Amino acid sequence: MRLYMKYISILFKSQLQYRASFLLLSFGQFFIPFFVFAGMYFLFERFGQIRGWSFFETALCFSVIHMAFSVSECFVRGFDNFSSLVVSGDFDRLLLRPRTTVLQVLGSKFEFSRVGRLLQSLIVLCWAVWNLQVDWTVLKAAVLLLMVLSGVCIFSGIYMLAATMCFWTIQGLEIANIFTDGGREMAQYPINIYHKAIARFFTFVIPFGCANYLPLLYILDRTGDGYPHVYILAPFWGLLFLLPCLWVWTIGVRHYRSTGS
Repeated sequence: MRLYMKYISILFKSQLQYRASFLLLSFGQFFIPFFVFAGMYFLFERFGQIRGWSFFETALCFSVIHMAFSVSECFVRGFDNFSSLVVSGDFDRLLLRPRTTVLQVLGSKFEFSRVGRLLQSLIVLCWAVWNLQVDWTVLKAAVLLLMVLSGVCIFSGIYMLAATMCFWTIQGLEIANIFTDGGREMAQYPINIYHKAIARFFTFVIPFGCANYLPLLYILDRTGDGYPHVYILAPFWGLLFLLPCLWVWTIGVRHYRSTGS
């Protein structure tokens, strides 16, 4: 972790060398999800609710998934740009160093300008929490924090799987965006508004539903079956999603063949 924090410090200082550029990028990142949120607001302004979900309930769902996405984009960007290391042959250099390749790829790139997106999501979160009639407890606050952490792990795992494919395809595959950008857009609404097949896929295969929808039911007191622990523990499936992703990454590293450059 000391080495990882050193990576963060070096890259943060380098990005602040151009402060105006950094501030403008952060400002732009603030407004990207803002317009998406505005679209959601006008949708509820017109129809009032979506399958029994109110605006502020959906806003809480929106803020959690966008916070998770912004954090993963900031700290796991190295896996998203991993194909450049394979194409140039620079991944060979990482293999020679006495540290795990996961740590080195994680530390290869950070996008601190994503703080703008994170700030916008945090504002929406506070607005939603303020307006929801929820009896907040320490456990519910902990579950809310776990939801964000679980979402970060899921997005990070997807980035890692996409990077692993580069060991065979060399170039990155755009299909990964279906599960990152597409997953973010889908999970910003309660997952039960979609077709059952889609809801099941994004619950049992890529567990966005476990990170967002199921614990949200507990926070809003909508479980209704007397087994709240099932919903409380649901975010841990998002944390566990990282384990098979790390295993697949290890297999990919073993099958890596240098470009010879």
